[in-house]
Amino acid sequence: MGSPTLAIAASPPPLGTEADGVVRVGATRANLDTLTAAFLEGATAEEIAQQYPSLSLREVYAVISYYLNHPDEVNDSLLERGGQAAEVRLLNQRRFDPEGIRDRLLVRRWKKSRGVL
Repeated sequence: MGSPTLAIAASPPPLGTEADGVVRVGATRANLDTLTAAFLEGATAEEIAQQYPSLSLREVYAVISYYLNHPDEVNDSLLERGGQAAEVRLLNQRRFDPEGIRDRLLVRRWKKSRGVL
């Protein structure tokens, strides 16, 4: 009687890239950036899975494993996406000046209550 053999096969990570470049985990809204940031901040896989109940612990470990096997690519992607997010924030701040917003909203509310709008 021979010893059983263990079939070893690589499993692809549960990651998919959307049209906007966001890398999602499985069929959830959770993304690679968020999970990687949590891991780099010291969260354990179990803590991350608790924080994102739509993810299984297996998926969280798979994402961490992917990061550990591809740190340069993931870090480059995080930096690039962080820069893009900063650009979008600046554009939005220029487009929608936050200065005086409370006063503008109060005026709008007052006008609406008087039927001016």
